Amino acid sequence: MEIMGKVLITDTILRDAHQSQAATRMRLDEMLPVADKLDKVGYYSLECWGGATFDSCMRFLNEDPWERLRQLRKAMPNTKLQMLFRGQNILGYKHYADDVVDAFVKKSIENGIDIIRIFDALNDMRNLEQAVKSTKKYGGICEIAISYTISPVHTEEYFVKLAKKIEQMGADSICIKDMANLLLPYDAYSLVKKLKANTKLPIHLHTHNTAGTGAMTILKAIEAGCDIVDTALSPLAEGTAQPATESLCAALKGTEYDPGLDTELMSECAVHFRKVADRLQKDGWLDPGKVLRVDANTLKYQVPGGMLSNMIGQLKQFNAMDKYYDVLAEIPRVREDFGYPPLVTPTSQIVGTQAVMNVLFGRYKTFPNESKGLLRGEYGRLPGKVNEEVRKMAIGNDKVITCRPADLLKPEMDKYREEIRDYYEQEEDVLSYALFPKVAPKFFEYRQAQKLKIDSTMLNSENKTMPV
Repeated sequence: MEIMGKVLITDTILRDAHQSQAATRMRLDEMLPVADKLDKVGYYSLECWGGATFDSCMRFLNEDPWERLRQLRKAMPNTKLQMLFRGQNILGYKHYADDVVDAFVKKSIENGIDIIRIFDALNDMRNLEQAVKSTKKYGGICEIAISYTISPVHTEEYFVKLAKKIEQMGADSICIKDMANLLLPYDAYSLVKKLKANTKLPIHLHTHNTAGTGAMTILKAIEAGCDIVDTALSPLAEGTAQPATESLCAALKGTEYDPGLDTELMSECAVHFRKVADRLQKDGWLDPGKVLRVDANTLKYQVPGGMLSNMIGQLKQFNAMDKYYDVLAEIPRVREDFGYPPLVTPTSQIVGTQAVMNVLFGRYKTFPNESKGLLRGEYGRLPGKVNEEVRKMAIGNDKVITCRPADLLKPEMDKYREEIRDYYEQEEDVLSYALFPKVAPKFFEYRQAQKLKIDSTMLNSENKTMPV
């Protein structure tokens, strides 16, 4: 994939923007009205699937995520559709067997995905092998992401070494995934320069504006040769989401980097998404005071946008919003004890939940199963030294896994297919169930009830029109 001259834009309005600002609560019927316009703006790609959208579709919105993808593909035939894929975690919160990963990649591409951005929360390249292999096999564009973070072990040399491995794995592009807006402008310039000098792949930058430096970081990365950047249309941009697309386009207009997007169409799309943002705020999912306020403490706490909105939700459930800053202060301590994992799904949720538990119930008085799994090595190799005292409190004398975790898993697709035979309507249902075994059956029941309701309505309508 060769990129010349102008910078290319991936817009996140249909995925990460509302995931980071409004807990992924945008509905399909709020996307489709402007899909044809989004399709004509001139974007390199639209990120519209993956991440937390899959879970939220079924759990909160009573939508089939696969049907969402199919409808978006039909409505936007000219623009590459992009998804976020968590390596061996797929879109769930644990490791799945290789046959599940392969089937998920296959169905994602069949249903309309062009670009799969694959990452591992721990930057353990072993956890990306199957997803990369499957993406290439089924004809997808494979973008491998570096989970960017700051710690004593995450140096510039560390990331350059990682990028070389990514190129060797067969990636089509490299993404710097700066989920918590920790990559500062001049560090971005230096890192992009180094990556361009050491690899031949296009560089794609994903950042947020949580700490208020996102747009500056993007600009310096572009000056260093970054080929593609992530932005979001203004109604759901900035703060915990990505910097605004329109603002960046205005800043680059007339320069050698000018993306050349249709600003009039973007403006029309923004009018629509302002109404969506108003609805999300009215329903309590978008809290401007929390997600739009610049918080330079992010550089200290290293909390990404999606993690922040989920953490707020947890504290609200416990009626403990007064502990908000206590939890933020606890997160770096937990992260150090857990061996400095980058804070990105699922490790961000694991570390964040552990921090909430520590603040509410006492430090390490309780360990969620996910914390135990992380410390046991179920998610892969932790990048730094783990606090062994904390690990022993969590897993006792259990052995720590040192191999590729998926090597311990037997094929699972046949088992899942058998378990949902009463609900089965499409092969995609097996994958929905595999990832969310508690959530998917409830959605399947809702789907069946809706169909019975529609059938009943149609029958009554036919009876009324029958001759007496």
